Amino acid sequence: MPHLDGQPFSLDHFRGRVLLIVNTASLCGFTPQYAGLEALYRAYRTRGFEVLAFPCNQFGAQEPGGEAGISAFCEKNFGVTFPMFAKIEVNGPNAHPLYRFLKDEKPGLLGIVGSGAIRWNFTKFLIDRKGKVVARYGPAKEPSALAPAIERLLADQ
Repeated sequence: MPHLDGQPFSLDHFRGRVLLIVNTASLCGFTPQYAGLEALYRAYRTRGFEVLAFPCNQFGAQEPGGEAGISAFCEKNFGVTFPMFAKIEVNGPNAHPLYRFLKDEKPGLLGIVGSGAIRWNFTKFLIDRKGKVVARYGPAKEPSALAPAIERLLADQ
């Protein structure tokens, strides 16, 4: 899976860490959440927490740019330092395998495996140190509201 800079990167690097995986977009009404995601990352990264962002252009064409533009936008406007990966699809026949797994584990409101389509940008999945998807949050859930759940998972060694 390539980073935004095109360099290959293995998600195995994050094994044993608490993860917050988010599909993102630069032109979305929820884009200011980048600041909250960065605040979580800075607060907890030394304790074994990572935010992993996956830009996606499937919702309202709100991520039309290329990887270099996405990276520059996020760094300039929100000071993003957490890992960001190349654009992917999260729904449909070309959905990335990671997102197929996440949706099967936490299908969302309907609760039916395979029916959990991502509805919009900034849907968040919280994963424990063992790789279990423990929660799915909709786009309106502010990153700061996830702090108690993250702290609980970080306390579980």
